[in-house]
Amino acid sequence: METPIEDTLHPAPSETAHTVASWLLDIINRVASWCGLGHDIRTEETIYLVIVIAIAFAIGWLLQKAIYYGLLKIVKMRKGELWKMLLERKTLQKCCYIVPPLVVMALAPFALIADRHALSILYRVAGIYVLIAFGIALCAVYNFGFTYFNTHDNARKIPIKGIENVAKGITWMVIFIVVVSIIVQRSPAMLLTGLGAFAAALMLVFKDSILGFVAGIQMSENDMIHVGDWIVVPGTPANGLVLDMTLTAVKVQNWDNTIVTVPPYTLVSTSFQNWRGMKQSGCRRIARSLTVDLTTVHPIGADEVDAIVRKHPELAPFVEGVRKSGTMQQNDGGLTPINGTLETNLGLFRAYACLHIFNNPFIDNTQQILVRLIDPTTYGLPLQFYCFTATTDWNKYEAIQSQLTEHFTTVCADFGLGIYSGSTLTVSGDITESAPQPVMAASAPSASAPQPAASGAPAAESADKKA
Repeated sequence: METPIEDTLHPAPSETAHTVASWLLDIINRVASWCGLGHDIRTEETIYLVIVIAIAFAIGWLLQKAIYYGLLKIVKMRKGELWKMLLERKTLQKCCYIVPPLVVMALAPFALIADRHALSILYRVAGIYVLIAFGIALCAVYNFGFTYFNTHDNARKIPIKGIENVAKGITWMVIFIVVVSIIVQRSPAMLLTGLGAFAAALMLVFKDSILGFVAGIQMSENDMIHVGDWIVVPGTPANGLVLDMTLTAVKVQNWDNTIVTVPPYTLVSTSFQNWRGMKQSGCRRIARSLTVDLTTVHPIGADEVDAIVRKHPELAPFVEGVRKSGTMQQNDGGLTPINGTLETNLGLFRAYACLHIFNNPFIDNTQQILVRLIDPTTYGLPLQFYCFTATTDWNKYEAIQSQLTEHFTTVCADFGLGIYSGSTLTVSGDITESAPQPVMAASAPSASAPQPAASGAPAAESADKKA
C-alpha cells in the first residue's frame, strides 16, 4: 500500500526538541498569565510559532556569521586559495539556508498537536523551503567545485561550464518534481511515469540546451575550443577572443570590444577558424606583395650586377657562388632557400629579398621563407614575401611587417625596378590627375591585401593566417 507523501514529512520529535518546546511553552504561559491574557490555546500557538520562526532564522543568521568570520580568520592565517574562494563564493553561508526550516520542523509540532490539518500545511511549506534551500546549497557547491577545478586543474581549459549548467538543471528538475509531489500529495514516482507523455514538449522547450550540451561534449572531447582562444566564425560577425561558454551561447569579444554570442552547436555543425595553433607555435605568417611594373624589368649585365653589389655588399657571396657554378641562377631547396638569378634585375632583387629576410633577427628562420612571383595582374607582376615573425604579439608583428614592406619598397629603386601606382596628383593652381604610370620606389597595391573585417578586426588579420 502506498504511503501518503504527507506522512513522510512528519519526523518523530527528538528528546532535545521536546525539552526546548516545553521550555518555550512554559515561558509563553507565564508571560500570558502575567499580561492577563488568560489561557488561550490559539494565542499561545500563534506566539509559539512566531518565536520558533524567529529563533530558526536567528540560528541560521548566527551560523552564517560564525562561518564567515571563521573563514576570514583562516584566510588571514593560512592565505590558502581554497579558503579564499570559499569565502568569496559564500558557499558555506548558502549551505546554512537549510537550517531555519529544519528548526521549524523540529519545534513546530509541539504547538499544533491538536490541529493536524494546520500541522500538515506547515510541514509541507517547511518541506518545500528545505528543498529549495537544498537546491541553492547544492548549486553553490557545484559553482565552487567547477570554479576551483577550472582555475587550478583545468590545464587544457576545457569548457566545463556546460557540464555545470547541466548538473544544476538536473538538480532543479528533481527538486521541482518533488515539490509538486508535496503540493498534490502524491508520490514522485507517479509523476515521473507521466513525464513520457510530455517528452516531445520538453524536447521543444529545452532544444537549445540539449543541442548545446551535446555540442559542449563534442568540443571538449575533440579539444576544439578553449576560453581565451581567438576564433573566426564565417557567416557571423564573431572574430575575437572567447570569453565564456555555456549550454546555449559562446561569448566572443571582437577586436572593437563588441560582444557576439554564437550557439555552441553552430561551431560543431559548421567550420570555424581557431588561432590557438598560431599562438602556441610562437610565430605568425607574413604574406605581403608588391606589384612590380613590368616595363622596369630588364636583363642586366655583369657591370650592372657589380654596381648593385657595391651598394649592397651582402649580395657578394650569392653573386660569387652563382658565377662559380657556371649557371645564371641558384635554386636552393628547404624551408629557407636563397634563390635568385643574374639574368634580370628582378631575379637579383629576389635574391636580395631572401637574404634580407633570412638575416632579419625578427624573422623565424626555422619556418618557411619564400620570395616568389605570383600570377600577373593588369597592374603588373606581384612579388610576394612569405615568412614568419618570431613573435605573435600584435604590435610587434605589425611593426615587423611594415618595416619589411617599407624597406623593399624603397630599396627596389637600386635594382632599377618600379612599383606600380595607380595615379599621381600634381597641384599647381588647379588640381589635375595624370594618366596611370609606374612610379619608382612608390607604394603599390598589394595583390594579397585583404578587405577590412566586418567585426572591426585589423584589415591584415584575415589574410595573415597560418596554414
